[in-house]
Amino acid sequence: MTRHDDGPDRAHRRPEGVSDETVEALGSLSKALETTERARGHLYSFHQLTGTADLELDRAVELLHKAGHADWAEAVRTQVLGRNVIPGHWTFQIVEAYDTTYYQPFRELEQAAVEELADGRDHLYEAEMKEARRTAGHPDHTARPETGGETETRTKERNASARE
Repeated sequence: MTRHDDGPDRAHRRPEGVSDETVEALGSLSKALETTERARGHLYSFHQLTGTADLELDRAVELLHKAGHADWAEAVRTQVLGRNVIPGHWTFQIVEAYDTTYYQPFRELEQAAVEELADGRDHLYEAEMKEARRTAGHPDHTARPETGGETETRTKERNASARE
């Protein structure tokens, strides 16, 4: 059985002199950046979905023509197809502006704060939370991947024998 005293690797141990408040503040900053990462993902979804809809309009225009509705086909082609989603912008321009104006500066600031305040050690808050929540001696509660735990094969074998 794996020993519980394996502890986190050096990259996830609090440097000497770093306070609880600093670790908590960096954890909060990291959480905010992670939320921004998710928002950015939704922005890319918006970009791709809008693009997909715009491309489907080609088919709608073609089908309206075939159905004898040339006026409607022309209205769709001239009024919606290729239209800006906000004045002067297609979605790729919104993504680019978001990245340049908000995302990249935020990411750089978070990285600089971790570098200066925690010797570049990321996720200290989470690493300390993991240590507090691990079960002593449990093979699936090791601190690091290289410290043991079951391999995928051993896990499958254990689960299969448990079902027998």
